[in-house]
Amino acid sequence: MWRDHLTEIIIFTLLFLLVSAMGFVAARWRAPKDMEHLDEWGLGGRNFGGWITWFLVGGDLYTAYTFVAVPALLFGAGAAGFFAVPYTVIIYPMAFLVLVRLWSVSHRHGFVTPADFVRRRFDSPTLALLVAITGIVATMPYIALQLVGIEAVLKTMGVTGESPLARHLPIIVAFAILAAYTYQSGLRAPALIAFVKDSLIYIVILVAVLYLPYKLGGWGEIFAAADARFDASPSPGDGVLLNQNNQLQYITLALGSALALFLYPHSLTGVLAARNRDVIKRNMSALPAYSLLLGLIALLGYMAIAAEVTPLPGASEGTVDNNTVVPLLFDQQFPSWFAGVAFAAVGIGALVPAAIMSIAAANLFTRNIYKEYLRRDATPAQEASVSKVTSLVVKIGAVACIVFLDPQFSIDLQLIGGVIILQTLPAVALGLYTRWFHRGALIAGWVAGMGLGMWMLYQIPNPATGRAHFGGSAFPLEKFGLDTPKTIYVGLVAVAVNLLVAAIGTLVLRAGRVPDGVDGTEPDDYFADEDDPRSIPAPREETEAAGADTEPAPKL
Repeated sequence: MWRDHLTEIIIFTLLFLLVSAMGFVAARWRAPKDMEHLDEWGLGGRNFGGWITWFLVGGDLYTAYTFVAVPALLFGAGAAGFFAVPYTVIIYPMAFLVLVRLWSVSHRHGFVTPADFVRRRFDSPTLALLVAITGIVATMPYIALQLVGIEAVLKTMGVTGESPLARHLPIIVAFAILAAYTYQSGLRAPALIAFVKDSLIYIVILVAVLYLPYKLGGWGEIFAAADARFDASPSPGDGVLLNQNNQLQYITLALGSALALFLYPHSLTGVLAARNRDVIKRNMSALPAYSLLLGLIALLGYMAIAAEVTPLPGASEGTVDNNTVVPLLFDQQFPSWFAGVAFAAVGIGALVPAAIMSIAAANLFTRNIYKEYLRRDATPAQEASVSKVTSLVVKIGAVACIVFLDPQFSIDLQLIGGVIILQTLPAVALGLYTRWFHRGALIAGWVAGMGLGMWMLYQIPNPATGRAHFGGSAFPLEKFGLDTPKTIYVGLVAVAVNLLVAAIGTLVLRAGRVPDGVDGTEPDDYFADEDDPRSIPAPREETEAAGADTEPAPKL
């Protein structure tokens, strides 16, 4: 009953309202004279410095997926859940090589989305449209994951009901809050809130990894309890150590997730909002500090086993909701006041990335669908207005992902999104380094990779809920006719086929002398910096150049 959690509810509500208020105030935080421009509403003026970018990108990447989904996977499946740690280690060297070039060419040409870059690089509206649609669709389940995190916290505090409407009421509330402050403040809202979010998360996790092992008898007892539980598990893949049944899945999942991370439009939105190339370089060097925190957070799943946490019932009869294990652990082991702080940290940790994700998806629709196909003469103000409305629609799609997909672990929402977004790797990531691929072959590769990926996902059941399809991202190799119980990450197989088709298609189309369009970028575009005289000016710079009687906009 909620009355048993009154202290937690009060503290959670106060902190939640505080950051929500900050989201509305953010519209005036170092604001320009005119917010009706995608550079301002959707990219914060492209002028965020090192600290703001670090908190923004960190708050964007380390989400409810980190604080709820990863520990829940360790609680339910053991060592396989640790895939999230190595993938966030290996991604940053790769991202360092790609993102600096993307920032430079975007700064030079005024690109707001990765599809803008693809449109100019490959001279193909169709390819850009596919990249935009892919980004929007892949983002929806990722936003849904954030809303699942909020729902798990409120469910633990007893403020949800049994009926379908009451069960999803927290999601509706989260949608309303996100919709309101992202509509008004744009990217400045999550940028400002990220300071509070990360501070709360660091406090909670540091206290948890110091206090909980002491209370539970030490790390030896924690791992012994986890080992005993998995030894009794009927699943051959579960255990505190990897085994021959899950090593392939672990490796392919870590690599595939790493390749997908900075292809998501929300990841790139935080990068494009940075002031210059040096900000990106410093952040790619410093962001691995979050990976240390992620490793500690993941161990909360084993702590929940040692604490004998029993997950709350799931949506279907006879199922359990593993997403509640971390909130229940905090509720049972911490004093009520600190549990309230921890719950707020998880809830706020979901709000920040959800806001950025909805903005990024809205920018894709506005720039690469609305302006390209519906209204080519749209003004900057009209673009900003459409993007605001679209950000609301995207959240509705995220809610639909929760209602209709209902995966066993909430982390599968992110992994399914990863399968989808990986199909943009040839055009976006490789396109930053080479123009070798033919635009027609890239389209064919996308169709092949997406088609195979969706077929593989459709074949994966969900044993926990009884659903026959879209139950996760671990594809049984026996469905390919192999005599083995091993599984493999769908995304890596799909993108490999994508690349193969794109490469073969390029050779065929070039042999047939099929026109390939004109590359709209120059080699030195990929090295441009903030003081480049040929860069398209941001709105604030246009305002300052209009005349001496104009008051200069404040700098970030």
